[in-house]
Amino acid sequence: MYGISKNTACRMITAFAALVAASNANAQAPAAQGGPTMLSTSLTPENLDKLRLTDFERLLDEASHTDDFVGLAVAVVRHGEIQLLKTYGVREVGGDAAVTPNTVFRVGSLSKGFASTLAGIAMADGRLALETPVAPYEPRFALKGGAEARVTVEDILSHRTSLPPNAYDNLLEDGVAVPEILSRLRNVKPICSVGSCYAYQNVAYAMIGDVLSAVYHEPYADLVRERIFAPLGMRTASVGEEGLAATGDWARPHIRERSGDKASPQYGPWRSVTVKDAYYRTPGAGGVNASISDMALWLKAQMGDAPAVLSESVLSTIHTARVDTPAEKRRWDILQGRLNDAKYALGWRIYDYGGHALINHSGTVEGYAAQIAWLPERDVGIVILANTRAERVWRILPAFLDNELGLNERDWLALNDGKARFSVDGARASGD
Repeated sequence: MYGISKNTACRMITAFAALVAASNANAQAPAAQGGPTMLSTSLTPENLDKLRLTDFERLLDEASHTDDFVGLAVAVVRHGEIQLLKTYGVREVGGDAAVTPNTVFRVGSLSKGFASTLAGIAMADGRLALETPVAPYEPRFALKGGAEARVTVEDILSHRTSLPPNAYDNLLEDGVAVPEILSRLRNVKPICSVGSCYAYQNVAYAMIGDVLSAVYHEPYADLVRERIFAPLGMRTASVGEEGLAATGDWARPHIRERSGDKASPQYGPWRSVTVKDAYYRTPGAGGVNASISDMALWLKAQMGDAPAVLSESVLSTIHTARVDTPAEKRRWDILQGRLNDAKYALGWRIYDYGGHALINHSGTVEGYAAQIAWLPERDVGIVILANTRAERVWRILPAFLDNELGLNERDWLALNDGKARFSVDGARASGD
């Protein structure tokens, strides 16, 4: 049945029966002969899409009742339409304020896509180019041997600075000022020459915000609001810590203690924690807040549905792969047999997932997890926001993708035995 698994087929047949029943109830009997009512519903590609979405929604509903979530929000966009927007749980454990479509979450490193998009707009405006050097805009930025002079906008946005992964994130988390960290980078031994290899960054990536502020003569947060949030109708989105709580409807971050070994982990209860400001001090890398309603609009725009705001040329610039990221296949070890190739564009990851192109990014800061992804050839995508970083949060995306692509089913959400065993738990701050 269209290349789907037996379990999925059973669920979809049930959903199809519901569609048939609804159609039958509304059908008109032939006027002349009074013959049997003909069903108007058939298993067309459109109906198959509806069935797959219904099947995925049922998986979400079931997963939401596990103890891996406090609050969760999910949106699915297909062919320019928001076909699913659903929220679960509460803003804070022990409270009764439900997560709503307008509840604001931190999105962590999904912020990088906003920064790269604004850079793409600046390129279209003629204010920046891929080869624009970064150092003239960052007087404190220094690399060993003066290599900072060779770092370009393209290098920053594709993580090709020559620095080792997450260079000096520890200093950022310890409260060291960003300009001071940029000056200390001169002491870091490079892992390759500038522009020749990939290694994920936060402090270095965030320099793009200062570059954009300089070329537009405006604060970075104002630029994002004026050029992206406002024209897309993202009414509750913001950059910076103050914006998180400004609407009054925001999800608190949660953590829980883990014990036991990897094969049999044990978890304590969720507890809310204070919002930490470290990655708000690198706004281009990790400073955006948004609701699921906002992020659904953002997904639509990235999928090409807002050409007056994000032109085809801007999207082409930021979605073009720039560098191989082979370590991704090792890091996402559970995706073996699915993740065939991995590259980085400008603020976006480009995967071959099961033989299909996938554009995506993940983000996490303490107490929050976020993912955005879409399949260009099928014109369908998803956004996931949560105020926990539990294992099942990261399994929602492959469950959605396999459902959409009709791949052989895996129990991604571990709903058969009630346990999720996923090695990537979002421990790396503001990483993905």
